[in-house]
Amino acid sequence: MEHRARAFWVTGPGRGEVRDVALAAPGPDDVLVRTLTSGVSRGTETLVFRGGVPKSQRAVMRAPFQDGEFPWPVKYGYLAVGVVEHGPRELLGRTVFGLHPHQTRWVVPASAVVAVPDGVPPARAVLAGAVETAVNALWDAAPLVGDRVAVVGAGMVGSCVAALLARFPGVRVELVDLDPARAAVADALGVPFAAPADAAGECDLVVHASASDAGLARSLELLAAEGEVIELSWYGDRAVTVPLGAGFHSRRLSIRSSQVGAVAPARRGRRSHADRLALALRLLADDRFDALLGAAVPFEELPDLMTRLAAGEPFAPCVRVSYG
Repeated sequence: MEHRARAFWVTGPGRGEVRDVALAAPGPDDVLVRTLTSGVSRGTETLVFRGGVPKSQRAVMRAPFQDGEFPWPVKYGYLAVGVVEHGPRELLGRTVFGLHPHQTRWVVPASAVVAVPDGVPPARAVLAGAVETAVNALWDAAPLVGDRVAVVGAGMVGSCVAALLARFPGVRVELVDLDPARAAVADALGVPFAAPADAAGECDLVVHASASDAGLARSLELLAAEGEVIELSWYGDRAVTVPLGAGFHSRRLSIRSSQVGAVAPARRGRRSHADRLALALRLLADDRFDALLGAAVPFEELPDLMTRLAAGEPFAPCVRVSYG
């Protein structure tokens, strides 16, 4: 059994490297997982890459199996899919999803992984964390039959929210983004697409996931009176300008945060984190989610990939990493 692995570390502002790491020997209740693919959560991970986690949020923003402390050196990430090479009989040889940083092999408690359903390929299973975030956001938002909804920001999370909303009966949903190339993604998901200037207004609900001041401002403009923005973007240490003048008060608009770290209050008493993640994996049996996946980048090229992502280079909504 191998007792070493390779892992990606953020080592300084805008710098990363792949290092050898030692693996603990798995205990009777652990699994040893060989990684097949991992995903980069672009917004959060590029923020970590540049050192943008505020001191006040460093404990909250720890990934479940993070090594090191913010700002650096730190081993960070939480979208990993692999095969169990050692562990309980019911998991041995199974493909599993786990909230682990980018690493070739890893040892965690068996309770920390979830078996990927047979109908979900490993590449698509990487989206489980994003779909779980989308599920939590919709538990927070509680859209109603026939609602008019916009999703502003066609990244990985925003696209997953739109894909789930498209299944709601009678809902008018539109995916809004500056990048015209995201229209093809929206079409594959079965969701209408619009540039910000052309988006339909009078929305009952807007889900904002663009992580930009302009996107948040446009989200408020798209609301009908007494409408609500569900804010999914995380800005880290960056100040954000929110236009709360004009008709914000007279139209009784609302902005409410949603964050995946806790199960939404509407379901907290009846659903666990494990229940929510298992639901996300079941939802990924829909092959339309493949539209979010781009070509995978080899693991050893991850330092260069993070530099390109931080510089704003365009990629598919889900940036994937391949392992061997």
